[in-house]
Amino acid sequence: MNYSSDLEYAKQLDQEDPLRSFREKFHIPKQANGDSCIYLCGNSLGLQPKQTKEALEQELTDWKNYGVEGHFHAKNPWMPYHEFLTEAMAKVVGAKPSEVVVMNTLTVNLHLMMVSFYRPQGKRNKIVIEADAFPSDKYAVESQIRFHGLDPAECMVELKARAGEVCLQEEDIQAQIEALGDELALVLLGNTNYYTGQYYDMKKISAWGHAQGALVGFDCAHGAGNYPLELHDSACDFAVWCTYKYLNAGPGSLGGVFVHERHATATLPRFEGWWGHKKETRFKMRDAFEPIPGVEAWQLSNPPILSMAAIWSSLKIFEEAGMQRLREKAIKLTGYLEFLVNKIGDAHMQIITPKNPEHRGCQLSIQVKNADKTLYENISARGVIADWREPDVIRVAPVPLYNSFQDAHSFARILEEEIKRMSHG
Repeated sequence: MNYSSDLEYAKQLDQEDPLRSFREKFHIPKQANGDSCIYLCGNSLGLQPKQTKEALEQELTDWKNYGVEGHFHAKNPWMPYHEFLTEAMAKVVGAKPSEVVVMNTLTVNLHLMMVSFYRPQGKRNKIVIEADAFPSDKYAVESQIRFHGLDPAECMVELKARAGEVCLQEEDIQAQIEALGDELALVLLGNTNYYTGQYYDMKKISAWGHAQGALVGFDCAHGAGNYPLELHDSACDFAVWCTYKYLNAGPGSLGGVFVHERHATATLPRFEGWWGHKKETRFKMRDAFEPIPGVEAWQLSNPPILSMAAIWSSLKIFEEAGMQRLREKAIKLTGYLEFLVNKIGDAHMQIITPKNPEHRGCQLSIQVKNADKTLYENISARGVIADWREPDVIRVAPVPLYNSFQDAHSFARILEEEIKRMSHG
């Protein structure tokens, strides 16, 4: 696409944007002077939907008025509350409703999934993970390996980029999986890398892992709400994600879990709790555990309603917007921002996120070559909310639900001005 760096062009793109009205559904943080910040940090914490406050107040009112009877008589009864979120969440991640549940938080869910899907036997004990995976994922993997009495130094295989490169090559992922062969127990990748923004083809990776007799899972924290994941069609065994990034559910909100339907009635090792028990007999209290068919069997405790109210509030916006339309805007908006940043042409920075839109979501990772955080601090002082990831990356994410083309233009202008000021400084 032929972009222009002219401000009027950005205004025209906003005027033509069929999703432009969705920006008004969110609270945009303000600077001290009252101007809106340029918020490009939805990859870390999504903005608050304006309707979330009303959703929370509804549950607080019902708690006040009904007490425990709110489980049955609240406007949105609490007993089946998690089910209200299921269909909308399944659409976001491309799964069947029976394959998706909202519960716990991300790393908790990752551990629960590894209890079931990391089952080392003999020499089949290796887990493949990215060398630059999010640290919590690596901590979880290492601790699971140790839990089985094994050594992470021997059993955790890290995928590393080629010399002089930052992103992984698909053929290198395939080659490593095939090289491990019958020693491979689990492939566990972040489907969109938190640092580089690189998106991995889950369908291909699942096929490569399964061909070696291994199980395959993904951490979709940076993919859910960002990229149409099509989890069911990918054929991966499981996936986990959070809801506070692109899904705008608030800090530390609950996570989501996908378990492919082929495991719905399988006999798997699993940590169990009462909310995974068959609903019809759950409250008889004396029965032996009888799992709900499907992913709901992995639930442990009754759900925190206030957190779920915030998630449901955001999911309603996703239902209205639709993942396909959001993806179409994300490609255009991210491409425009990429064009503007590259046009600056400064030797001290480069975008390390893949150029191919099919290999990324809406995040762009800008590598500052001298690893100096000053540039990030200077743009922050001018109302840009992005984030810095050690050792040398500024992450920016133009989120299609609430970011505009003018946001991208304003960010690029500030970035260019601050680079020039530092160069002459």
